[in-house]
Amino acid sequence: MEQKQCSQELNIELNENVAEGEYVNLAIISHSTSEFVIDFLRVMPGLPKAKVKNRVILAPEHAKRLLLSLQDNIARYEASMGQIAIPPTPEEAKMAVKMWGGGEA
Repeated sequence: MEQKQCSQELNIELNENVAEGEYVNLAIISHSTSEFVIDFLRVMPGLPKAKVKNRVILAPEHAKRLLLSLQDNIARYEASMGQIAIPPTPEEAKMAVKMWGGGEA
């Protein structure tokens, strides 16, 4: 039996508001048995309040596909641009100071 491979073309529409994008610098991820919820926020220095700019709800299978796609894209980015440095969080920095003997007296 011969297998036929169907290629489907997906027509993607991108309106102007969505195309502009939204700057975010924090993502909060939660899940239930049936879905993953990713809230994208913008945290501004000195402000105690952060606003959710977008929420994405995914089935677990799609969340895993997103993870794999991000891992692949980050690997390709780092192969051409160099490793992405992630500065330590304030908590990690405190722990490093304590571990190396520079803790509070």
